[in-house]
Amino acid sequence: MIVLRTVAELRVAVRAARSRGERIGLAPTMGAFHDGHLALMRRAKDECGFAIVSLFVNPAQFSEAADLARYPRDEGRDTVLATATGVDALFAPPDSEVYPRGFTTTVDVGALALPLEGVVRGPEHFRGVATVVTKLLSMAQPDVAFFGQKDAQQTLIIRRLVRDLDLPVRVETCPTVREPDGLAMSSRNALLDAESRRRAPTLWRALSAVRRVVDGGETNPSRALDAGHAILATERIVPEYFAAVSAETLAPLGVLEGEVLIAIAARFGAVRLIDNVLVDARSART
Repeated sequence: MIVLRTVAELRVAVRAARSRGERIGLAPTMGAFHDGHLALMRRAKDECGFAIVSLFVNPAQFSEAADLARYPRDEGRDTVLATATGVDALFAPPDSEVYPRGFTTTVDVGALALPLEGVVRGPEHFRGVATVVTKLLSMAQPDVAFFGQKDAQQTLIIRRLVRDLDLPVRVETCPTVREPDGLAMSSRNALLDAESRRRAPTLWRALSAVRRVVDGGETNPSRALDAGHAILATERIVPEYFAAVSAETLAPLGVLEGEVLIAIAARFGAVRLIDNVLVDARSART
């Protein structure tokens, strides 16, 4: 595996791979690798001849300086883990390579950035995400880019920007990878203290409770979410949001029908976690 620091180096590697007839796969990450990241890398390698993982902690998507400073970083460990997956290149640019002096351009995806995470983290969060992903796609010029379902709103936004900007890349969404107790794998999990780590899987239990009642025929979103709130109450967790929305538009639903995203966010001390589940709700069920 080669480690690349500049766009020029990355493009040389990509051109060489294309000259060999290889397709390019990209797994964009912010590092602190866990099994979820590694699953993205392995899929990129399996589906494309030349697999790239990017490692860049994007300052533009953090609304709190303390959150940015606290975000876990260990490039040495990440390099070892990425090498073991068989990916061909690790692209780990410095901030100045991604945002050179005088950089002013941003990408705004409109309404999709406003609900859920947008309410809590502000419009600048997804503006930062959309901008850096657009840049990474331009830098690496992949045929396929791989993202995780855990960040469902982010992935929906990326699909929209790829469509709206006519970017020649296919976006693939990979299933959320979970710990044995159901906790969605996240780089932030490493920051949980012992008690918070014990309580954190409650988010998945709450989502699973909602899915069960919807699978059982419940079409009223409030009653469906009540099943999850009851689970959260057992650990005194008050979510920042716990919502049932359209999986395509993120609009709130008066009746659960079609594909529904059940999304949740909660804080455990200083650590903020998100999770979600997709459910197929059919209002005609009885």
